[in-house]
Amino acid sequence: MAKNDYQLGSANINQRAGGRGMRAMEKPHDFKGTWIAIFKYCRKYAVWFVVAFSAAIASTLFTLFGPDKLKVITNLITEGMDTGTFRLDEVWKNTVSIAFLYIGSALLIYIQTFTLTTVTQNIMKGMRTDIDKKLNRIPLRRFDSSSFGDLLSRVTNDVDTVGMSMNNALAQMVTAGFTFAGCIVMMFITNFYLTFIAIGCSIIGFVSMRIIITRSQKYFSRRQRYLGLLNGHIEEIYAAHEIIKAYNGEKDALDEFDELNELLYENNWKSQFMSGIMFPIMMLVGNLGYVAVCVFGSVMAKKGIIDFGTIIAFTLYVRMFTQPMGMVAQSATELQSAAAAGERIFSFLAEEEMADESAKTAHLDPGPGRVEFSHVKFGYVPERTIIKDFSTVIEPGQKVAIVGPTGAGKTTIVNLLMRFYELDDGYIAIDGVKTSDITRENVRDMFCMVLQDTWLFEGTIKENIVYSKKNVPDEKVVEACKSVGLHHFISSLPNGYDTVLTSDSNLSAGQRQLMTIARAMIEDAPLLILDEATSSVDTRTEQLVQWAMERLTEGRTSFTIAHRLSTIRNSDVILVMQNGDIVETGSHEELLEKGGFYAQLWNSQFVNAETI
Repeated sequence: MAKNDYQLGSANINQRAGGRGMRAMEKPHDFKGTWIAIFKYCRKYAVWFVVAFSAAIASTLFTLFGPDKLKVITNLITEGMDTGTFRLDEVWKNTVSIAFLYIGSALLIYIQTFTLTTVTQNIMKGMRTDIDKKLNRIPLRRFDSSSFGDLLSRVTNDVDTVGMSMNNALAQMVTAGFTFAGCIVMMFITNFYLTFIAIGCSIIGFVSMRIIITRSQKYFSRRQRYLGLLNGHIEEIYAAHEIIKAYNGEKDALDEFDELNELLYENNWKSQFMSGIMFPIMMLVGNLGYVAVCVFGSVMAKKGIIDFGTIIAFTLYVRMFTQPMGMVAQSATELQSAAAAGERIFSFLAEEEMADESAKTAHLDPGPGRVEFSHVKFGYVPERTIIKDFSTVIEPGQKVAIVGPTGAGKTTIVNLLMRFYELDDGYIAIDGVKTSDITRENVRDMFCMVLQDTWLFEGTIKENIVYSKKNVPDEKVVEACKSVGLHHFISSLPNGYDTVLTSDSNLSAGQRQLMTIARAMIEDAPLLILDEATSSVDTRTEQLVQWAMERLTEGRTSFTIAHRLSTIRNSDVILVMQNGDIVETGSHEELLEKGGFYAQLWNSQFVNAETI
C-alpha cells in the first residue's frame, strides 16, 4: 500500500496537490518567467532555432511578395481588356515569379519543420534525462512527500506537453509574427488608408485575447497538477489492487478516482473552453476587417482613388493579415499548456539536492569491518527526533542483531548506515573513517542488502541476480542460487536462468525474496545488512536461508533486523532498541539472564503462541 491513505474529500485532495487547500492553487502563475526558463534551457540549440526561424521568416517573405505580383498581373490583364493589347510576356514572367515564390516558400517550410522537430525531440530527451538524473540527486526524504505517479507524470505528460508546444506553437508564433508585420508593411505600401481600417479591427481581437490568456492560465496549471495526482492515485490502486479487494475498498478507491477525475475534467474543460473561444473571436475580428476593407476599397475604386489591382492585392493581404491572428489564438492554447507543464518540470529540477561530494578525496577500501556509532541523532522531520543518542561499537566479523518493537528505529539505523539519510548530529565510522568523509557511492560499495520488500525488474533471472555486477560467471550465479535453495526451481523453468521475469511472472513472495538474497551473495560486499530477510519464506525455506546466511556472514560484519527473535539467537551481539535508544546490549543468553526488555520480548512470543 502506498503512503497515501484512501481518504476522501476535497480538503485531502487539495492538500495532496501541494496547495494545502485551494488558496495555494490560486497563487499567480508566472507565464512569462516559465517561458524564459524554457528558452534558457534550450539555449544550446540556439543555432538550430535560428535556422528554423530564419526558414520560417524567409518563407513568410516569399509568401508576402505573392499578392504584389498578382496585383501586377491583374493590372496587366485589365489594361489589355481596355486597350485590346495584352502583354503576355509580362504576364508570363510575373506568373513564373509567383510560382517560384510559392515553391520556395514550401521548401523553406519543410526545412523549418524538419529542423524544429529534430530540436524539440532532443530537448524532450534532454528533459527526461535531467529529471532522471535529478531523481538520483535529491534526498530520499523527497520521495516521502509525493506519490510516484506524480513524479512519473512530470517525466511523461509534462515533458511531452512542452515538446509538442515548442514543435507546433513556436513555429506558428514566429510565422504569425513576421506574417503580421510583413502584411502591415506591404499594406502601408499598397494603400495607407485601408491599412488603418484593418489595424483598427485587429486591436479589438488582441485585447480580447490578452484578457482571455490572463484568466485561463490558472486552469492550465491546475489541469497539469490534477493530472499528476490522478496518475499517482492510479499507480497506488493498481499497486495495491489485491489489498483493496481484500478489504472491499473498491468503492472508496473509485470515489477518490471519480473526485480527482471530476476536478481534472472541470479544469481541463475551463482551460480548453476559454482558450478555444480565442480562435472564433480572432476570426470574427479578421472577417470584420476583411468586410470593412472590401466596402471602403470599393468606394475608393469607384471614385478613382485606387485601381482594381490594388483592391485584389489588398484583399489578399487582409486575408493573410487575419490568418496570423487565428494562428496566434491557436498557439496561445498550446503555449499556456507548455507554461503549466514547464512550471512543474523546472520546479522539480530546482529542488534542493544532496550535497555535492565530488571534492571528497578520502576513499575507503574493503577492510576488517569495524563500525562505530557515536552519539547519533536523527529525525525524519525536524520536530520529531527518532534516534536520540545512539552510540555503540561493532567489532569486525561480529553478527549484530537489532531488535525492538515497531517504531523503535531499527530500519532507521540501516538507512543511516547506508547514508540514505544524513545524520542530524554525531557520526558513523567504518574502519575508523567517518562515512560523511567519503562519498555515498563508496559507503554503499561496502554493503550488500536484503530488505523486507523484494525488488525485481523486467529481465532474465540471471540479470536480476547479478544486478549491476559485471563479468559474473554462470557458475557463481548457480552456486548462490543453490545456497538459498532456488536452483531446483529455476532449473524447472523452460529457459532456466534465461527465463524473462515480467509483471505477469507467477513467483511467490518467498521465491522473490530468495532471489534478492542470492543477489546479495553475488555482491560479496564486506558488510551485510538483512532487514527481515526471512519474513516472506516458510519454515523449511527459512532453515535453508539461515544456513546460507551462516556461510555468507563468515568473516563479515553483519547487521540483522528481525521481529522473529528465533532467527537471531546465534548473533554475537544483540542491540535492543526502544524509542530510538539502545536500552540493552549482549548475547542472547546474557540478555535473557538480565530479565530486562529483551527477555520480555522473547517471552511474549511464547505467551502469544500459547494464547493462539
